[in-house]
Amino acid sequence: MNNFYNHQAFIDLNPSQKEAVKNLEGPLLVLSGAGTGKTRVLTARLANLIYSNKTKPWNILAVTFTNKAAKEMRIRLEGLIGPSANSVWLGTFHSIAARILRENAEIVGLSSNYTIITPDDQVRLLKQIMLDDKIDIKKFTPKAMSNLIGKWKDKGYKPEDLKISNIDYFANGKAINVYKTYQMRLITLNSADFGDLLLHNLTIFSKHPDILNQYHSKILYFLVDEYQDTNTIQYLWLKLLADKTKNICCVGDDDQSIYGWRGAQVGNILRFEKDYSLAKVIKLEENYRSTGRILEAANSVILNNKERLGKNLKTSSKDGDKIDLISVWDGMEEAKKTSLEIENLYSAGFRHDQMAVLVRAGHQTRYFEERFVDIGIPYKVIGAKFYERMEIRDALAYLRVVQQPNDDLALERIINIPKRGLGINTTSMIHSYAKKNNISFFSASQELLMTDELRPNVKRSLLNLINQFLYWNNQNKDISHTDLALKVLEESGYIAHWQNEKSLDGEGRLENLKELINAMSGFENLSGFLEHISLVMDGDNTADAGEVSLMTLHAAKGLEFDVVFLPGWEEGLFPSQRSIDELGLAGLEEERRLAYVGITRAKQRLFITFAANRQIHGLWQGSIPSRFISELPRHILNENIEGNIGADASSYNQIDFGLSTKNASYGPGFLRAKQNGIKGINAYKKAQIDTNVLNSNIEFDNGQRVFHQKFGMGLIISSDGDKLNINFDKAGEKKVVSSFVKLIDK
Repeated sequence: MNNFYNHQAFIDLNPSQKEAVKNLEGPLLVLSGAGTGKTRVLTARLANLIYSNKTKPWNILAVTFTNKAAKEMRIRLEGLIGPSANSVWLGTFHSIAARILRENAEIVGLSSNYTIITPDDQVRLLKQIMLDDKIDIKKFTPKAMSNLIGKWKDKGYKPEDLKISNIDYFANGKAINVYKTYQMRLITLNSADFGDLLLHNLTIFSKHPDILNQYHSKILYFLVDEYQDTNTIQYLWLKLLADKTKNICCVGDDDQSIYGWRGAQVGNILRFEKDYSLAKVIKLEENYRSTGRILEAANSVILNNKERLGKNLKTSSKDGDKIDLISVWDGMEEAKKTSLEIENLYSAGFRHDQMAVLVRAGHQTRYFEERFVDIGIPYKVIGAKFYERMEIRDALAYLRVVQQPNDDLALERIINIPKRGLGINTTSMIHSYAKKNNISFFSASQELLMTDELRPNVKRSLLNLINQFLYWNNQNKDISHTDLALKVLEESGYIAHWQNEKSLDGEGRLENLKELINAMSGFENLSGFLEHISLVMDGDNTADAGEVSLMTLHAAKGLEFDVVFLPGWEEGLFPSQRSIDELGLAGLEEERRLAYVGITRAKQRLFITFAANRQIHGLWQGSIPSRFISELPRHILNENIEGNIGADASSYNQIDFGLSTKNASYGPGFLRAKQNGIKGINAYKKAQIDTNVLNSNIEFDNGQRVFHQKFGMGLIISSDGDKLNINFDKAGEKKVVSSFVKLIDK
């Protein structure tokens, strides 16, 4: 082939990129910052290996994390070297491991035609094993067992590598035995799960050095994308394969390692120079995405992390607009101000699909979704929309039946959720009876319970459920709708169902259920709330100019937008209190990397908002601005900070968060005690009330300061029985029911 250095793909590279493409021998770490063109470098370097006649395409291994990334790289490579690109070992870690396993399956007891089972198959198989071992699958669910085994495999642990003392809490100490039985059953079925692909590879390589040597001869050069996201077993797999030639090029960004919660080890990229003593490190710092001020914000925030290799993003483009830092009263006002900015930007020529709202937690999308529907802003949620999430639909189905027992679709949805022995045979019988007698599913259930048509255990279960709904329906008249909703979700076993999940997925669903209860508190009754939900879910969000994207910060990695909104920058929410409590300094640093990722998604405009109040688990709480705000350079900010909200513009930089490398964990009470420059925080703390507590025995007088769960702080102007006329600080004059306000001492 011709010299690659004459190719336009090489000529267009900047000096640092060219240096990375030229260095073909030995270990190389390419530290590629956000928006610095890492994919171009990877494919150009791969092409240079072929052009230079260093090796043949089939002697090169290039691994990515997603099939999409692998497909994109192959297309680019074909454009550079033609059809021979198909001979490169190019794919995800697991697709390449599956290929190696098929070539050596018999060594681990499989045949070359083994099948890869689905996650659902895993759960069903584990359920059988756990039942055989007399394990309570309600307390220790098969899904939780599957998650635990997956974590073990990600760390390279086989059953014999584990000790009971490490996990005696789970399944009464039987978890390792379940894992062992599960692995044997998979072999019998000539199957492997996803985690087995790499685990079996390690077994083959470690027990059969001759086979490992064969791959040392086959694969001479290694290229790895997104190296900061590798977990333990991927690291070990690469180390074994690349150990002989050490011609390994890893491209990644330690500042964008945000997947620790699913096993990624940022330490893999941090120790690269220790693993390979002759390693060369090249930094790609020229950003082609964002304006100067956005990059200055990203650099300033991430500089506060200790565990990083260090680089500084720069750009030849203009400084651009200042970053808008906006304080708001609560989540509702945050959504309103964001929507107003979106409308202004749209009028100024930005398309909706050039804008994104990136949240730390999925439940934050709720206010934005409702606001966008109300005023007609087209949007899409990457992932499920809040009210379309499975757990929210299930909860709403329960509440719909409480409100209207003859809602057949709702009752049929949750009659066996959580599982109570009312499967398809039972529902089919009830459905047929209802149709034949032209009555509702609920009424048919009641009539069948008066017969002997149902088996005794089914009859008991159905009778219990029907009686529960009758009881809840009666309670709807006596207690608040938020209390009722919580009562229904608890007594039905639905909350316990997700508590027993013992996974991040389960935790996220529980957070969403709590946010659903919060959403209900803004309505006078259950009927009004359910009507509102119907209207929200029926919203038409189509438009010629595309849709505003709503997603979590984790989902946004790898994407870019002209305009980015980052809401909820408050202590406890972002950085996440749970991350800090569980992981200390490591958790805080991953949260800061998440902030860095969020900032660097923006190309032209960036908006950061923080609220003075958040309703959390039914309580209104005063908030402190995120420490990440104090890490932003003041001269690049356009501050829209109202003096009575959250913090003075002059004071949030002065908050001492008391977090050091020696003491990296603290509680929310400690944070809320840090009141330097925080105005009104005492009132907020006194207003941390359960939204369902009634104040029927309290007499209110004109001139008293009160707190309302929806409208915030206000002053009573006049009263008429239990109706109060209140002038609220932010919402203006409103008429409210006295049972929904809390008296605040002066």
